[in-house]
Amino acid sequence: MTQVVAVDIGGTHARFAIATIADDGSITLGEPETLHTVDHASFQTAWEDFRDRQGGTLPRAVSMAIAGPVGGEVIRFTNNPWIIRPSLVKEKLDVDSYTIVNDFEAVAHAVARANENQFIHLTGPDKPLAPTGRLSVLGPGTGLGVAHLYREPDGTYRVSATEGGHIDFAPLDQIDDAILSRLRKRHTRVSVERVVAGPAISDIYQTLAAMEGKPVADEDDIAVWTRGQDGSDSLAAAAVDRFCMSLGSVAGDIALAQGGFGGVVIAGGLGYRIRETLLKSGFAERFKAKGRFQELMASIPVKLIVHPQPGLFGAAAAYASEHRKPAQ
Repeated sequence: MTQVVAVDIGGTHARFAIATIADDGSITLGEPETLHTVDHASFQTAWEDFRDRQGGTLPRAVSMAIAGPVGGEVIRFTNNPWIIRPSLVKEKLDVDSYTIVNDFEAVAHAVARANENQFIHLTGPDKPLAPTGRLSVLGPGTGLGVAHLYREPDGTYRVSATEGGHIDFAPLDQIDDAILSRLRKRHTRVSVERVVAGPAISDIYQTLAAMEGKPVADEDDIAVWTRGQDGSDSLAAAAVDRFCMSLGSVAGDIALAQGGFGGVVIAGGLGYRIRETLLKSGFAERFKAKGRFQELMASIPVKLIVHPQPGLFGAAAAYASEHRKPAQ
Protein backbone atom coordinates (compact mmCIF):
# COMPACT_ATOMS: atom_id res chain seq x y z
CA MET A 1 0.00 0.00 0.00
CA THR A 2 1.22 3.50 -0.91
CA GLN A 3 -0.13 6.89 0.11
CA VAL A 4 0.21 9.84 -2.27
CA VAL A 5 -0.88 13.47 -2.15
CA ALA A 6 -2.96 13.86 -5.31
CA VAL A 7 -3.23 17.43 -6.61
CA ASP A 8 -5.37 18.79 -9.44
CA ILE A 9 -4.37 22.36 -10.33
CA GLY A 10 -6.46 24.40 -12.74
CA GLY A 11 -6.76 28.07 -13.53
CA THR A 12 -9.16 28.79 -10.67
CA HIS A 13 -8.84 25.99 -8.13
CA ALA A 14 -6.17 23.71 -6.68
CA ARG A 15 -7.69 20.51 -5.33
CA PHE A 16 -5.83 18.22 -2.91
CA ALA A 17 -6.55 14.78 -1.48
CA ILE A 18 -4.68 11.91 0.14
CA ALA A 19 -4.87 8.89 -2.18
CA THR A 20 -4.25 5.32 -1.08
CA ILE A 21 -2.97 2.93 -3.75
CA ALA A 22 -3.51 -0.67 -2.70
CA ASP A 23 -1.16 -3.48 -3.65
CA ASP A 24 -3.67 -4.65 -6.28
CA GLY A 25 -3.60 -1.16 -7.89
CA SER A 26 -7.01 -0.02 -6.67
CA ILE A 27 -7.22 3.61 -5.61
CA THR A 28 -9.13 5.22 -2.75
CA LEU A 29 -9.37 9.00 -2.39
CA GLY A 30 -9.65 10.76 0.95
CA GLU A 31 -11.82 13.83 1.44
CA PRO A 32 -10.72 16.50 -1.07
CA GLU A 33 -9.79 20.07 -0.14
CA THR A 34 -10.33 22.86 -2.68
CA LEU A 35 -8.18 25.99 -2.49
CA HIS A 36 -8.45 29.09 -4.69
CA THR A 37 -5.30 29.76 -6.71
CA VAL A 38 -5.72 33.53 -6.29
CA ASP A 39 -5.44 33.12 -2.52
CA HIS A 40 -1.90 31.74 -2.73
CA ALA A 41 1.28 33.27 -4.10
CA SER A 42 2.67 29.93 -5.25
CA PHE A 43 1.98 26.23 -5.34
CA GLN A 44 4.33 25.76 -2.38
CA THR A 45 2.26 28.07 -0.16
CA ALA A 46 -0.93 26.26 -1.23
CA TRP A 47 0.81 22.93 -0.39
CA GLU A 48 1.74 24.27 3.04
CA ASP A 49 -1.86 25.40 3.61
CA PHE A 50 -3.13 21.91 2.78
CA ARG A 51 -0.45 20.37 5.00
CA ASP A 52 -1.59 22.52 7.92
CA ARG A 53 -5.19 21.44 7.31
CA GLN A 54 -3.99 17.82 7.52
CA GLY A 55 -2.39 18.31 10.91
CA GLY A 56 1.10 19.25 9.75
CA THR A 57 2.26 16.06 8.02
CA LEU A 58 1.71 14.60 4.56
CA PRO A 59 2.72 11.42 2.69
CA ARG A 60 6.17 11.63 1.10
CA ALA A 61 4.88 11.22 -2.44
CA VAL A 62 2.95 13.62 -4.65
CA SER A 63 1.25 13.44 -8.02
CA MET A 64 0.30 16.72 -9.67
CA ALA A 65 -2.15 17.21 -12.53
CA ILE A 66 -1.39 20.60 -14.04
CA ALA A 67 -3.39 22.79 -16.42
CA GLY A 68 -0.75 23.39 -19.07
CA PRO A 69 2.28 21.80 -20.76
CA VAL A 70 4.45 19.85 -18.30
CA GLY A 71 7.80 19.52 -20.09
CA GLY A 72 10.97 21.54 -19.49
CA GLU A 73 12.83 22.93 -16.52
CA VAL A 74 10.06 25.39 -15.63
CA ILE A 75 6.37 24.51 -15.82
CA ARG A 76 4.07 27.47 -16.36
CA PHE A 77 0.33 27.23 -15.95
CA THR A 78 -1.92 28.22 -18.83
CA ASN A 79 -4.48 30.15 -16.78
CA ASN A 80 -2.81 31.07 -13.50
CA PRO A 81 0.55 32.70 -12.62
CA TRP A 82 2.12 29.84 -10.63
CA ILE A 83 5.27 28.07 -11.83
CA ILE A 84 6.82 24.75 -10.80
CA ARG A 85 10.44 23.69 -11.21
CA PRO A 86 10.46 19.87 -11.26
CA SER A 87 14.11 19.71 -10.14
CA LEU A 88 13.11 21.40 -6.86
CA VAL A 89 9.91 19.47 -6.11
CA LYS A 90 11.50 17.01 -3.66
CA GLU A 91 13.30 19.76 -1.77
CA LYS A 92 10.47 22.30 -1.68
CA LEU A 93 7.70 19.86 -0.80
CA ASP A 94 9.81 17.48 1.31
CA VAL A 95 8.84 14.37 -0.66
CA ASP A 96 10.74 11.33 -1.89
CA SER A 97 8.97 10.79 -5.21
CA TYR A 98 6.64 12.65 -7.53
CA THR A 99 4.72 12.49 -10.79
CA ILE A 100 3.71 15.50 -12.89
CA VAL A 101 1.14 15.18 -15.66
CA ASN A 102 -1.06 17.49 -17.70
CA ASP A 103 -4.49 17.89 -16.11
CA PHE A 104 -6.29 16.16 -18.94
CA GLU A 105 -3.67 13.46 -19.09
CA ALA A 106 -4.79 12.77 -15.51
CA VAL A 107 -8.44 12.81 -16.56
CA ALA A 108 -7.64 10.24 -19.28
CA HIS A 109 -6.07 8.04 -16.59
CA ALA A 110 -9.34 8.37 -14.66
CA VAL A 111 -11.35 7.42 -17.75
CA ALA A 112 -9.14 4.33 -18.19
CA ARG A 113 -9.79 3.13 -14.62
CA ALA A 114 -13.33 4.36 -13.88
CA ASN A 115 -16.19 1.87 -13.62
CA GLU A 116 -18.91 1.89 -16.26
CA ASN A 117 -21.40 3.30 -13.73
CA GLN A 118 -19.28 6.47 -13.54
CA PHE A 119 -20.30 7.48 -17.07
CA ILE A 120 -23.59 8.73 -18.45
CA HIS A 121 -24.53 8.43 -22.12
CA LEU A 122 -24.74 11.59 -24.26
CA THR A 123 -25.06 10.48 -27.88
CA GLY A 124 -24.14 7.75 -30.35
CA PRO A 125 -24.79 4.06 -29.69
CA ASP A 126 -25.68 3.43 -26.05
CA LYS A 127 -22.90 0.94 -25.36
CA PRO A 128 -19.74 0.94 -23.20
CA LEU A 129 -16.57 2.64 -24.36
CA ALA A 130 -14.46 0.32 -26.50
CA PRO A 131 -12.25 -2.03 -24.43
CA THR A 132 -9.41 -1.65 -26.96
CA GLY A 133 -8.30 1.10 -29.31
CA ARG A 134 -8.26 4.88 -29.03
CA LEU A 135 -10.58 7.13 -27.03
CA SER A 136 -10.67 10.94 -27.03
CA VAL A 137 -11.09 12.89 -23.79
CA LEU A 138 -11.91 16.58 -23.57
CA GLY A 139 -13.61 19.01 -21.27
CA PRO A 140 -14.38 22.69 -20.76
CA GLY A 141 -13.39 24.54 -17.60
CA THR A 142 -11.35 27.70 -17.26
CA GLY A 143 -9.73 26.44 -20.47
CA LEU A 144 -10.37 23.45 -22.75
CA GLY A 145 -8.45 20.29 -21.90
CA VAL A 146 -7.79 17.53 -24.44
CA ALA A 147 -6.04 14.15 -24.19
CA HIS A 148 -6.29 10.71 -25.70
CA LEU A 149 -6.22 7.20 -24.34
CA TYR A 150 -5.14 4.00 -26.09
CA ARG A 151 -6.32 0.70 -24.61
CA GLU A 152 -4.17 -2.32 -25.40
CA PRO A 153 -5.66 -5.81 -25.90
CA ASP A 154 -3.79 -7.06 -22.79
CA GLY A 155 -5.67 -4.62 -20.53
CA THR A 156 -2.90 -2.05 -20.19
CA TYR A 157 -3.29 1.45 -21.54
CA ARG A 158 -1.33 4.50 -22.66
CA VAL A 159 -2.26 8.14 -22.20
CA SER A 160 -1.01 11.18 -24.10
CA ALA A 161 -1.52 14.82 -23.19
CA THR A 162 -2.25 17.27 -25.99
CA GLU A 163 -2.91 20.97 -26.44
CA GLY A 164 -5.94 20.30 -28.63
CA GLY A 165 -7.84 23.13 -26.95
CA HIS A 166 -5.73 25.54 -28.98
CA ILE A 167 -6.66 24.38 -32.47
CA ASP A 168 -8.44 26.92 -34.68
CA PHE A 169 -12.15 27.58 -34.23
CA ALA A 170 -14.12 26.61 -37.35
CA PRO A 171 -17.47 28.46 -37.65
CA LEU A 172 -20.36 26.58 -39.25
CA ASP A 173 -23.12 29.19 -39.56
CA GLN A 174 -23.83 32.92 -39.36
CA ILE A 175 -24.00 32.95 -35.57
CA ASP A 176 -20.62 31.24 -35.36
CA ASP A 177 -19.34 33.83 -37.84
CA ALA A 178 -20.58 36.62 -35.57
CA ILE A 179 -18.94 35.05 -32.51
CA LEU A 180 -15.67 34.73 -34.42
CA SER A 181 -15.89 38.35 -35.59
CA ARG A 182 -16.33 39.56 -31.99
CA LEU A 183 -13.40 37.47 -30.74
CA ARG A 184 -11.11 38.58 -33.58
CA LYS A 185 -11.28 42.13 -32.23
CA ARG A 186 -9.24 40.89 -29.25
CA HIS A 187 -7.42 37.84 -30.61
CA THR A 188 -5.59 37.65 -33.94
CA ARG A 189 -6.00 33.90 -33.84
CA VAL A 190 -9.16 32.44 -32.30
CA SER A 191 -8.77 28.97 -30.84
CA VAL A 192 -11.59 26.65 -29.82
CA GLU A 193 -10.78 27.41 -26.18
CA ARG A 194 -12.07 30.94 -26.79
CA VAL A 195 -15.48 29.50 -27.68
CA VAL A 196 -15.95 26.33 -25.59
CA ALA A 197 -14.34 27.12 -22.23
CA GLY A 198 -16.36 28.46 -19.32
CA PRO A 199 -15.51 32.18 -19.75
CA ALA A 200 -16.58 32.04 -23.41
CA ILE A 201 -20.26 32.15 -22.48
CA SER A 202 -19.96 35.92 -21.93
CA ASP A 203 -18.77 36.51 -25.51
CA ILE A 204 -21.47 34.23 -26.90
CA TYR A 205 -24.12 36.06 -24.87
CA GLN A 206 -22.86 39.48 -25.95
CA THR A 207 -22.82 38.34 -29.59
CA LEU A 208 -26.43 37.14 -29.48
CA ALA A 209 -27.51 40.35 -27.77
CA ALA A 210 -25.83 42.45 -30.47
CA MET A 211 -27.53 40.42 -33.21
CA GLU A 212 -30.91 41.19 -31.62
CA GLY A 213 -30.05 44.83 -30.93
CA LYS A 214 -30.44 44.34 -27.18
CA PRO A 215 -28.15 46.37 -24.91
CA VAL A 216 -26.80 44.15 -22.09
CA ALA A 217 -24.33 44.90 -19.36
CA ASP A 218 -20.86 43.38 -19.32
CA GLU A 219 -20.84 40.78 -16.55
CA ASP A 220 -18.88 37.74 -15.52
CA ASP A 221 -19.50 34.33 -17.03
CA ILE A 222 -20.92 32.86 -13.80
CA ALA A 223 -23.91 35.21 -13.93
CA VAL A 224 -24.65 34.27 -17.55
CA TRP A 225 -24.30 30.55 -16.83
CA THR A 226 -26.66 30.87 -13.86
CA ARG A 227 -29.41 32.65 -15.79
CA GLY A 228 -28.93 30.41 -18.79
CA GLN A 229 -29.44 27.31 -16.66
CA ASP A 230 -32.27 28.46 -14.37
CA GLY A 231 -34.55 29.66 -17.21
CA SER A 232 -34.74 33.28 -16.06
CA ASP A 233 -33.13 34.71 -19.22
CA SER A 234 -34.01 33.32 -22.64
CA LEU A 235 -31.03 35.00 -24.30
CA ALA A 236 -28.65 33.46 -21.77
CA ALA A 237 -30.35 30.10 -22.35
CA ALA A 238 -29.74 30.52 -26.09
CA ALA A 239 -26.08 31.27 -25.34
CA VAL A 240 -25.78 28.05 -23.32
CA ASP A 241 -27.36 26.06 -26.13
CA ARG A 242 -24.95 27.66 -28.63
CA PHE A 243 -22.06 26.74 -26.31
CA CYS A 244 -23.25 23.12 -26.28
CA MET A 245 -23.48 23.09 -30.08
CA SER A 246 -19.93 24.39 -30.40
CA LEU A 247 -18.71 21.83 -27.87
CA GLY A 248 -20.30 19.11 -30.03
CA SER A 249 -18.49 20.43 -33.11
CA VAL A 250 -15.15 20.53 -31.31
CA ALA A 251 -15.61 17.08 -29.78
CA GLY A 252 -16.29 15.65 -33.23
CA ASP A 253 -13.23 17.38 -34.68
CA ILE A 254 -11.02 16.02 -31.89
CA ALA A 255 -12.34 12.49 -32.46
CA LEU A 256 -11.57 12.75 -36.19
CA ALA A 257 -8.10 14.18 -35.57
CA GLN A 258 -7.13 11.62 -32.92
CA GLY A 259 -8.96 8.62 -34.33
CA GLY A 260 -11.00 8.40 -31.15
CA PHE A 261 -13.49 6.03 -32.72
CA GLY A 262 -13.69 3.79 -29.63
CA GLY A 263 -15.44 6.57 -27.76
CA VAL A 264 -15.37 10.21 -26.74
CA VAL A 265 -15.56 11.30 -23.11
CA ILE A 266 -16.56 14.78 -21.95
CA ALA A 267 -15.07 15.64 -18.57
CA GLY A 268 -14.74 18.60 -16.22
CA GLY A 269 -16.99 20.23 -13.66
CA LEU A 270 -18.67 22.46 -16.22
CA GLY A 271 -19.60 19.51 -18.41
CA TYR A 272 -21.22 17.84 -15.41
CA ARG A 273 -23.14 20.97 -14.42
CA ILE A 274 -24.67 21.35 -17.89
CA ARG A 275 -25.27 17.62 -18.48
CA GLU A 276 -29.06 17.97 -18.76
CA THR A 277 -28.69 20.84 -21.21
CA LEU A 278 -26.16 18.86 -23.27
CA LEU A 279 -28.71 16.07 -23.69
CA LYS A 280 -31.40 18.48 -24.95
CA SER A 281 -29.16 20.78 -26.98
CA GLY A 282 -27.69 20.63 -30.47
CA PHE A 283 -24.56 18.91 -29.12
CA ALA A 284 -25.33 15.52 -30.70
CA GLU A 285 -26.26 16.96 -34.10
CA ARG A 286 -23.11 19.06 -34.28
CA PHE A 287 -20.95 16.13 -33.15
CA LYS A 288 -22.15 14.08 -36.13
CA ALA A 289 -22.16 16.92 -38.68
CA LYS A 290 -18.90 15.99 -40.43
CA GLY A 291 -20.02 15.68 -44.05
CA ARG A 292 -18.95 12.39 -45.60
CA PHE A 293 -18.02 11.07 -42.15
CA GLN A 294 -21.45 11.51 -40.59
CA GLU A 295 -22.11 7.77 -40.53
CA LEU A 296 -18.79 7.13 -38.82
CA MET A 297 -19.44 9.86 -36.24
CA ALA A 298 -22.88 8.42 -35.49
CA SER A 299 -21.21 5.10 -34.58
CA ILE A 300 -19.08 6.60 -31.78
CA PRO A 301 -20.37 6.36 -28.19
CA VAL A 302 -20.05 9.71 -26.42
CA LYS A 303 -20.08 9.72 -22.63
CA LEU A 304 -19.82 12.17 -19.75
CA ILE A 305 -17.67 11.04 -16.84
CA VAL A 306 -19.43 11.71 -13.53
CA HIS A 307 -16.67 10.64 -11.15
CA PRO A 308 -16.72 13.40 -8.49
CA GLN A 309 -12.95 14.06 -8.71
CA PRO A 310 -11.56 12.72 -11.99
CA GLY A 311 -8.49 14.99 -11.84
CA LEU A 312 -7.47 13.78 -8.37
CA PHE A 313 -8.34 10.15 -9.10
CA GLY A 314 -6.43 10.37 -12.38
CA ALA A 315 -3.40 12.01 -10.74
CA ALA A 316 -3.20 9.08 -8.32
CA ALA A 317 -3.64 6.64 -11.21
CA ALA A 318 -0.83 8.37 -13.12
CA TYR A 319 1.46 7.99 -10.10
CA ALA A 320 0.53 4.31 -9.78
CA SER A 321 1.26 3.79 -13.48
CA GLU A 322 4.65 5.55 -13.35
CA HIS A 323 5.84 4.03 -10.11
CA ARG A 324 4.28 0.58 -10.30
CA LYS A 325 6.42 -2.26 -9.11
CA PRO A 326 7.75 -4.57 -11.82
CA ALA A 327 6.12 -7.97 -12.07
CA GLN A 328 7.86 -10.67 -10.09
